[in-house]
Amino acid sequence: MTTKIQFSWPKFKFDNSWSLFLDRDGVINERLPGDYIKNWEEFKFLPRVLTSLEVFSISFRRIFVVTNQAGIEKGILNHEILKDIHNHMMEYIQFHGGRIDEIYYCPFKADLDPLCRKPNPGMALQAKKEFPDIEFKKCIMVGDSDSDIEFGNNLGMKTILVGNKGDNLFGNKNSFPDCRLASLPDLANYITGML
Repeated sequence: MTTKIQFSWPKFKFDNSWSLFLDRDGVINERLPGDYIKNWEEFKFLPRVLTSLEVFSISFRRIFVVTNQAGIEKGILNHEILKDIHNHMMEYIQFHGGRIDEIYYCPFKADLDPLCRKPNPGMALQAKKEFPDIEFKKCIMVGDSDSDIEFGNNLGMKTILVGNKGDNLFGNKNSFPDCRLASLPDLANYITGML
C-alpha cells in the first residue's frame, strides 16, 4: 500500500535524464541501531527494495549510493570488508534486474568534518567528476536522516525522507525534505505514475 506524500513537490518535469542518489542503511537495507553492518550476513534488504531498484534502472539515467561508513575509521570494519558487502549487494541487485552505477562512501567520523561525509558534498562532487552528465538540479536524493536531506538540499537536489521519523528530526532549514514517504518502494510507485 502506497503511503500518502506528506509534502507537495514543486512542479517539475521528470524524465529519464534525471539521476538518483540513495543512502544505504535505512533506505536499501535494514539499519542496525547503534551499530554498523560488519559483514554480508548482517546485511538485510528492506522489503521490495530489489523490485524498486529494477524500476529505477529504467527510470533514471544514473543511480548512486552515497553512504557514511565511519565504522572504518573506528576500526569496526575495514575497506575490504565493506567492498565485500557492496559486491554481494550489487550481485543481488543485478540479479533482480536493477543497477547501481557507483557506490561512494566516506570512511571518516564527523569530528574533523571531512568533505566526503554527508551533509558535506564530497561524494556528489566525486560522482559529478566521474559522470559529468549529472545535473544536480535534475537529481533526487533519498535518505532516512537529517544529514541525507541536508546533503541533497545543499546541492539543489529534490529530497525525499523515507522511514517513520518524527517532525523533530530536522536540525536546520537545510534539512527540510521536499516530501516524505514510508519507503523506497513508495518512491518506485510514485515515479512509475509520473512517467
